[in-house]
Amino acid sequence: MMTRWLFSAPLLLLAGCSGGSDGTDGTDGTDDKAPAAEEQAADAPAGPSQNAPAQPAPAAGGASDADLAYVADPSVAPPKAPEAGVGIGEQAIPVAIRGRWALKAEDCGARPGTDLTALVIDAKTLRFFESAGDLARVRDRDVNRIVADYKFSGEGQQWDRLMLLGLADGGKTLVRRDYGDGAAPDAMRYTRCA
Repeated sequence: MMTRWLFSAPLLLLAGCSGGSDGTDGTDGTDDKAPAAEEQAADAPAGPSQNAPAQPAPAAGGASDADLAYVADPSVAPPKAPEAGVGIGEQAIPVAIRGRWALKAEDCGARPGTDLTALVIDAKTLRFFESAGDLARVRDRDVNRIVADYKFSGEGQQWDRLMLLGLADGGKTLVRRDYGDGAAPDAMRYTRCA
């Protein structure tokens, strides 16, 4: 019994020195210097970048509607060609995710072709302003989330991208995370266009 107390005491001391704010000092425990999710999304690129750092950040705002965590296995190479059956049934992008989305809500009202941050999703294709990605392999899927490999093309280039798409905020928000070389470092949050 005494041995347990001796091992527990240093842990309690360390916990007390964590430096975090619990709100008892007049603050709410949040970092006022961290940019809001909306500010980060407004500065995010409209389509998948090929030149961004490779580590994605956790989605801001806490997704309660979908599991937005995924650990990519770097040893799994993208498929050379789309797998048989992609875009159909359980090998398609979930119906709840399909539709028109935009990083900036005002782009929802823009005429197609001028909506710079729009993302249009159907059963097997993601369409951005200047690029499109075709579903190549589904790695993980449920009704509100998909992790899949896509074959992208745009502006005379072609590339592969592993991407997570998941719903949050009761289906009003689409969270997108890119993985691998050239992936955007942060999760992007899209608003559903009516």
